[in-house]
Amino acid sequence: MTKWLSYIILLPGVLIFLLSGCDKGDDTPDPVTDIDGNIYQTVAIGNQVWMAENLRTTKLNDGSDIKMISKNQEWHSASYPAFSWYNNDSSLFRVPYGALYNAYVAENDKICPTGWHVPSVEEFRSLAVSLGDSLVAGGKLKSEGTTQWHSPNSGADNSSQFSALPSGMRYFEGTFSSLSYFTAFWSSSKPDTASMNYMCLSYLDSKTTFGAKSKKHGFSIRCIRN
Repeated sequence: MTKWLSYIILLPGVLIFLLSGCDKGDDTPDPVTDIDGNIYQTVAIGNQVWMAENLRTTKLNDGSDIKMISKNQEWHSASYPAFSWYNNDSSLFRVPYGALYNAYVAENDKICPTGWHVPSVEEFRSLAVSLGDSLVAGGKLKSEGTTQWHSPNSGADNSSQFSALPSGMRYFEGTFSSLSYFTAFWSSSKPDTASMNYMCLSYLDSKTTFGAKSKKHGFSIRCIRN
């Protein structure tokens, strides 16, 4: 009788332990792999799950190639999905900065791994709100220090573990700029037929800034889980 009574007393404790273990696992989302085999760390922020690294796939998730463009004039004239590495140098910039994609890539629903998507501008705004507001969220998103970000990298503490890096951009005419000073992430939202919305971060402040640019610009992409 005493033996059976001890099992009854222990059973609720065992169930609580098992259930709490499941909850803890939900707080640390698994890495995600793209069609090229690149593995990305992920992070839960508020009620969203994000990639904690910039996308660097060269293919859509159906296996179709994305055009890589190095020549400035070809980049400027492209009206189809294309990407490049900063300064056309994959050996230096593919890792950790990822690729720079034009917005024809960002509006394609197959650019992210299955089960993920390019965030809308509303999802980016929700991200900022979950970290306080747009005046401080940038600092919580940026990686710390001045090894990669240019000084002063104001407000950066990466408390969100989003680990944003200053990956620069490619202008619509094809030139590269702002590595270590700036990063921008395409959204899937379109204010008009020629442009797309984005969120950007700067070394000068801790803000998240929102705007719209021609689809021909080259920005980074971070995917969010469906």
